[in-house]
Amino acid sequence: MTGRARTMRAVGWLALGLAGGGASGAQAQAIRATIDVSRTSAAVTPYEYGMFIEPIGGLVNRTLWAEMLDDRKFYYPIRVEGKDEKVPDTVEGRPAPSFRKWRPIGGGDAVAMDSAAPFVGRFSPVVTLAGTGPRGFGQGGMSLVAGKDYVGRIQLSGDPGAKVEVALVWGEGLRDRQVVALPAPGTAWAELPFRFTAGKASSDARLEVTGTGSGSFRVGAVSLMPADNINGWRADVTAIAKTLNSGFWRLPGGNFLSNWDWHQALGPRDRRQPMFDHAWSAMQTNDIGMDEWMELTRILGVEPYVTVNAGLGDANSAAEEVEYLNGPATSEWGAKRAANGHPAPYGVKWWNIGNEPYGWWQIGKTSLDYYLMKHRDFAAAMKARDPGITLIASGAMPDQLHPRDVKENPSLESIQHKFGTEEDWTGGFFAKAMGSFDGITEHYYDRGEERPGAPADEELIEFARSPSNHVRMKAEEWNIYQQRYPAIKTANGGQGIFLSMDEYAYMAKDGATLKSALAYSMVMQEMLRHSDFLTMAAFTTGVSTMDITPTGAVMNTTGLVFKLYGEHFGAGTVPVALDGNVPQPDPKHVVGSSHPQVKAGSATFPLDMIAGLSPDGKRLRIGVVNATYKVQSVAVAVPGRQVRGAGTVWRIAAKSLAAANKVGAKLGVTITQAKAAAMNGRLSVPPLSTSIFEYPLAE
Repeated sequence: MTGRARTMRAVGWLALGLAGGGASGAQAQAIRATIDVSRTSAAVTPYEYGMFIEPIGGLVNRTLWAEMLDDRKFYYPIRVEGKDEKVPDTVEGRPAPSFRKWRPIGGGDAVAMDSAAPFVGRFSPVVTLAGTGPRGFGQGGMSLVAGKDYVGRIQLSGDPGAKVEVALVWGEGLRDRQVVALPAPGTAWAELPFRFTAGKASSDARLEVTGTGSGSFRVGAVSLMPADNINGWRADVTAIAKTLNSGFWRLPGGNFLSNWDWHQALGPRDRRQPMFDHAWSAMQTNDIGMDEWMELTRILGVEPYVTVNAGLGDANSAAEEVEYLNGPATSEWGAKRAANGHPAPYGVKWWNIGNEPYGWWQIGKTSLDYYLMKHRDFAAAMKARDPGITLIASGAMPDQLHPRDVKENPSLESIQHKFGTEEDWTGGFFAKAMGSFDGITEHYYDRGEERPGAPADEELIEFARSPSNHVRMKAEEWNIYQQRYPAIKTANGGQGIFLSMDEYAYMAKDGATLKSALAYSMVMQEMLRHSDFLTMAAFTTGVSTMDITPTGAVMNTTGLVFKLYGEHFGAGTVPVALDGNVPQPDPKHVVGSSHPQVKAGSATFPLDMIAGLSPDGKRLRIGVVNATYKVQSVAVAVPGRQVRGAGTVWRIAAKSLAAANKVGAKLGVTITQAKAAAMNGRLSVPPLSTSIFEYPLAE
């Protein structure tokens, strides 16, 4: 993921009665529109609503992963506050993420760091005891739920005269803690479990490891998790994520991947060496390896989509990863998987070679020609280990590639000169690497801009339209590629090459609100218009579909959009043509950069609409996004088919654009279900809403 920010075009005659005018306040205009159910596109795949996750600093540890302690293997030395090691900025010049620190207890000289024979990694703390006064170290800033159980473990060694205890502290009173006395340490490392029950809720609890007596003790690693964790994953967060109908999760992709060695995250977690991620300037414990990622997909009921390291990684490492995940237990790396407790192959189908290798921000960045050589080597080595895998190349179309300091709002005209150059990695793959990949990726990030001079109705609809223009731009560029490289449709034994939009996000100032949900609804609909080639997509990030605190989680408005479309315009739905006579206008109030100057959406402005048939062909589904402040009445014609009787409508709506879902507060936005009156050629949609209607069709 970077910091920068097809073709089944929705076609239907619709007639809108725009009371009081359209989004711009113009005089009402009747719109004729038709849904043509005989003109179909490829059915929606199970992978259209996928998710992407990356260990960006502490992102995964603060959301999906249940570990409550930072730096639990002591990558950094334990020092008094103000004496910590300085962490460099990220490669993009941003401040490094912050983590909670261990602090000495009993004086700054209580703890020394042993770098000569650490348990794992760089250091292990050694605590020198001084009689009856407790000495050791602790970490604060954790959140607890009153009455909830927490489990942990510690790797301990030391002198027999050391009396060591672990305490969970939730207040300053003498009784605001629970203490577990540990067995006397020995010279060999011992893993010792402990368990606590929080006496009170706290947002600044701490774990303390202290000792009294004589000699010293050493700690190799400490862990603390809620007792209800599922093999290390948070029960509450994964329960919500499971309801999103994602199809797949791309993991652990992103910039992190280009300097991560997956081999180092195998075997017992406490013995895995921490690493420093230079992409995000953050320490990672390596607690989450490929076995843990596979476990997450099992919990969520989705397929894994694995990206291999083509930054600092090599083809042999990628091939070994394929064998570890997919090889029989009799193979070299399959045997290692079996030894780690997973005798059966995971059977991973989807494999992505590299992450954004075209970007100046990417570790291992190189030229297009050199990378194509690298890609072909990776593809051959990986296929040799498992010929049945699906390989996805890391492309980038000209609209998003430009020199580092150049800022532009690209149009189809402005990017024409880039095709076939170093600023056209997707074209480079088509020209020089055809046959070595089954699909190709695109990523995009859009930023919600301020438009202070725009009228409120125009500001809203321009905000909502912006991110879907990225999808339309990719579709327009894909059309150009198909003309230049006809083999796109016939490659891979006639299967053709597909597009995977496997990173995308809209970064709005106010986060996930009803306003951003309207924008994401338009993104969903634009992607569904291009189901003939855009068959996969992964949203950045899977946890951005929720509001998550250390002790709770709730689905936010972004998650509601995925749930709505995944359940009611999901896998097997067949998009059909929906055409209108009021095309989307050119973008207005253009600000900022990286906003494609194209016109996404159906020809039903100011509404955005799609239509499709249920998998059995017996029901008509119509999606309508109304990013206006007015009720819109829509007359719909479906020539050749009779829409029969009443239907059902599922809807995301609220009275305020700022409505949101937050942990601990009443839900501001939900998905409602209601009976939809017989259409009789007309629908009505409320302001500030996304609706999916479903009506039975006469045989």
